[in-house]
Amino acid sequence: MARGHEAARHRRSHLAQPDKTDVHSTTPNLWWLASYEPPYHPRVARTSDDAQRLRGLRLLRRVRDRIDREYAQPLDVEALARGVNMSAGHLSRQFKLAYGESPYSYLMTRRIERAMALLRRGDLSVTEVCFAVGCSSLGTFSTRFTELVGMPPSTYRQRTAGVTEGMPSCIEKQVTRPIRNREAPIPALHIP
Repeated sequence: MARGHEAARHRRSHLAQPDKTDVHSTTPNLWWLASYEPPYHPRVARTSDDAQRLRGLRLLRRVRDRIDREYAQPLDVEALARGVNMSAGHLSRQFKLAYGESPYSYLMTRRIERAMALLRRGDLSVTEVCFAVGCSSLGTFSTRFTELVGMPPSTYRQRTAGVTEGMPSCIEKQVTRPIRNREAPIPALHIP
């Protein structure tokens, strides 16, 4: 590290003296200044890497927030990626690293969570709920619902209609949230 500072000091002292061989040169040679590279400093490099990582996380958070807001709209990974100037593949890889699941899986989980709330109300049919949460295929909706919740939507609707009545919404959300972690057991709802 001392050699780097010594070399920089030598360059600066050389810049301060005009070229005596050139009678028209009264200013330092600027090419020396342009070619100067400061010595490597790990704290600066780490800060730059941290800033880049934070920028990437901020973009991923924007994608996640958009999914949370617009889950009922027709969204696909390509459209989400265009919104943050990434390729679909890069977005999928980075999203999975940050949140543990792909953007499509996260979108379907949000849709299923909302569908669970609508089915508990009991005033909509399974088909109406499917289209209300943005799914275009009843088959895909039913399959994904069964994977996440552990029972088909029609069975869930019959068993849970009115169960959470009177329960604060913050507790209801925690109790009824589908489990995405495949190792965790699926809790059974207490149905009177």
